[in-house]
Amino acid sequence: MRPRKIAVAAATLAVAALALSACAPSAPPAASTATAGSATLTIATTTDVVNYNPLIGNSRSDYWITNLMYPHLLEIANDGSKEPQLATKWGYVNDTTGFYEIRDDMKWSDGEPLTAEDVAWTMNAVKKDKPSGTFYGQLGNLDTAKAVSKTRVEFTLTKPDSSIVEEIGFWGNIVPKHIFEKADSVATFPNDGKDGGWVSAGPYKLTKVQVGQSYTMDRVDDYPLVKGGTPLSAKVVYRVFPDINTEILALQSGEVDAIANALPPAQVAKLKSTSGITVTESVGLGYAHMTYNMNNPDLAKLEVRQALSQAVDYDAIRKVVLQGQAVSTGSSPLMPVLKDYYDKSIKEYSFDTDKARSLMEKAGYTAGSDGMFPVKFRLIYSLQDSVTSQWATLVKDSAAKAGIPIELQGTERNTYLAMTNKGDFDIYAGNFAIMDDPVTNMTLAYLPKGAINYSYVDDPKLNDLIAQGTATTDKQEKVKLMREAAKIVRDNVYDNIMYTQNLYFASSSKWTGFISKPSELLSIVNPVSVASAHPTGK
Repeated sequence: MRPRKIAVAAATLAVAALALSACAPSAPPAASTATAGSATLTIATTTDVVNYNPLIGNSRSDYWITNLMYPHLLEIANDGSKEPQLATKWGYVNDTTGFYEIRDDMKWSDGEPLTAEDVAWTMNAVKKDKPSGTFYGQLGNLDTAKAVSKTRVEFTLTKPDSSIVEEIGFWGNIVPKHIFEKADSVATFPNDGKDGGWVSAGPYKLTKVQVGQSYTMDRVDDYPLVKGGTPLSAKVVYRVFPDINTEILALQSGEVDAIANALPPAQVAKLKSTSGITVTESVGLGYAHMTYNMNNPDLAKLEVRQALSQAVDYDAIRKVVLQGQAVSTGSSPLMPVLKDYYDKSIKEYSFDTDKARSLMEKAGYTAGSDGMFPVKFRLIYSLQDSVTSQWATLVKDSAAKAGIPIELQGTERNTYLAMTNKGDFDIYAGNFAIMDDPVTNMTLAYLPKGAINYSYVDDPKLNDLIAQGTATTDKQEKVKLMREAAKIVRDNVYDNIMYTQNLYFASSSKWTGFISKPSELLSIVNPVSVASAHPTGK
């Protein structure tokens, strides 16, 4: 389990058994002694914004930009543990009541104070309106939230859930009630700035949009989460480029100051030795994977999924495409970085095309004279994801050796995400940026109607294990349950998890103050990092 600090609270013995999680705020990070200036920080991205509503967001650019305006209750450390952001304390009153204590010095950019009422309203609205995305996926056991004071939110649960406080706190952006309540539904509210502009409680506020070109954000002068209470750069501009290689050229030429996207592994060593560029490592709390859509009658057969899992050269992908910057998870959703949960007895699928052929025959298929079986699977991936684009080709080639035809369909990222949400694929290839809590991750990925259940699995035994893991507060019991669940996922190929990797991000050496956080979602473009970055003066 992740290390936790314990909240000081009067409680019954039953409440104490919940191992209340809470943290007291520390001083804002002393990232820099610089004072606020007039500089503009220009950051490269490869996608336009699809949704300005942080409760819906699809693309990484959505997240990067809205995250600078709408705060989270908690942030994440490199080991997956949670730290204060808007919230100062958090935990459980009893086994079906959670709470957050929030800062009293935050306000929206239009002058309205940010209070517990905004927090409670956001949680209730997301639960009621069901916007697509991870935030709503975390709220399965939420009943209702209530602001019991200006700085305290309490919320009731329909049943015990030992992960929900930290996961809501980290994944859910808080929005201004007085702006969003005007909408009929937060699931459809465009929040496009047309009705008086955007309102922010983050370090920056979006002020100008040029679709396909750039997104300009102006500093919010009062931001108490950084030293001095004011972001150091006057403006942040996200510029849109067609691909990562063009972004790198723009960084080298001085057009941009940082790249939001993770660097392709083949570029890391080269850029580390390039004068004028700083490469920062970010801890990987996610994994790359393929899922097989079991709504397809062929993929509903276990032997076919097993055959596909045996037709992937995992070592070659990690060595050639990832340049040795990735490690195996043992085909398990419990990554090595989650040390308490990781189970080294769960072994990775072997690469064996002869065995894959035997499994296809066992499933009832006969290869033709060309050696190919009478099936064809369409694999989707994002063209903006250069790493997945490379290994998708290797997957196609190795599957062909096993007689399994795969058609590659790479699309622009936002199209890819839309296809994913519709289930318009046979094989999904992609990445989860942060998988920090095994119970929550499995709830989202493997329970019926889970927000990221891309295989459409519904396994009663797996469902029961996840339910037990959700309810228990006993660490050892939770670890045991999740390891058993991970073995079911692996053995039934409900998910083909291929590797986990640390990521690398590039910025100009003329800038300093960046603070790295885990994953591509946060990296060096998380709110405190962006607000702390400033020119070196050299």
